[in-house]
Amino acid sequence: MSSRVKREALATKKTVLKPEDLARLMAQLALNKKVHDLVIIDVRGLSSYADFILVASARSARHVQGVADYLEEELYRENITPLGIEGTDEGQWVLMDYGDVVFHLFFEPVREFYDIEGLWMDATRIKPEDWGLVLPEPTEEDENK
Repeated sequence: MSSRVKREALATKKTVLKPEDLARLMAQLALNKKVHDLVIIDVRGLSSYADFILVASARSARHVQGVADYLEEELYRENITPLGIEGTDEGQWVLMDYGDVVFHLFFEPVREFYDIEGLWMDATRIKPEDWGLVLPEPTEEDENK
């Protein structure tokens, strides 16, 4: 995002969503772009910096970058701006910090190494379908795994 666009974003009124609504929105946007193994972790009462942590995988560095760009753009259209986004240049692990919701988007092999979910073993997991989110149709590649 250019500095002009960032200044315009700061000048517009920010949309404020409840943390759960923001997490739902981000999860559905990510699913729209065919991320897989999406895990929604409810860390309310366990974390001082977020209420929800989302973790998902993408099939390549380009897929990671594309999903991150899409999320940022779609949220920006809703006047929702991040506190920070890191890792988009490399596309191995993108961290998107939206305050109450933090999204970790990994290139598949990198996710296993860092095991973010393992850090939150005591936290409640929410399945996307439990929130009524629309899961992407399986691809031929998914069925061959």
